[in-house]
Amino acid sequence: MTTEQIAYHDLCAYTLTRGDATFMHQHVVDAFAAQHADEHSKPMGVIFALIGLYLSCEKGYSGRQVQRVHMLLARTKSTWPNLVLPADRGRSTAVHVMAAPAGAERDHAIHAWCASVWAALSPTRRTVTNFLHEHGIT
Repeated sequence: MTTEQIAYHDLCAYTLTRGDATFMHQHVVDAFAAQHADEHSKPMGVIFALIGLYLSCEKGYSGRQVQRVHMLLARTKSTWPNLVLPADRGRSTAVHVMAAPAGAERDHAIHAWCASVWAALSPTRRTVTNFLHEHGIT
């Protein structure tokens, strides 16, 4: 495993054991999935990650709210868009997040990571918002 993958797994353990009502873990999953998507990634997983980042960063959705949107969309028969993602996926990574002390600082680092990834992937915004609109969300 790479350092990045180890940091992601450690971060998942951190967020899953928190038991917070906002379910911050969803943001971690979405940021990592979007940042590491490649030609082998399933289109559904990529669009879900981007939707999660959009809803979190631009609409202020909690992880729990994002999870509910994902569950609604998973029940639909959809053609998942194939997206061409830019090579730059943000400067912040799971490694940076895990370097922050546990608690409020790490939680802030998670949100900063999500914002960094979403900003880098902003060329996909129109596709994401159109997809959500087509499915009656936001």
